[in-house]
Amino acid sequence: MQLTRETVQHVAMLCRLALTAEEEQQMLHQLSSILEHVNRLAEVDTSAVSPTASVLDLYNVERPDAAEPSLPVDAVLANAPDRSGNLFRVRAILDEE
Repeated sequence: MQLTRETVQHVAMLCRLALTAEEEQQMLHQLSSILEHVNRLAEVDTSAVSPTASVLDLYNVERPDAAEPSLPVDAVLANAPDRSGNLFRVRAILDEE
């Protein structure tokens, strides 16, 4: 598919690209080449290929859900800047202006 210079200018405007005349000519050739390759793919007979969302086999990669003991409270709060008993203490932010 051969593009026109006006089409390249329109695509450049949509992409907000300021192209020189030389760059427009280069894009004209490159985009035309890309579209020719895409058109060539459209000619491939895929009637014997079943539709698929992925070419990779799908499998579950999640680990088993197993309960484990949690960290001790003192270890969790060891680096807390401020604590109140067994809780993190933070300043209120909802009522501040």
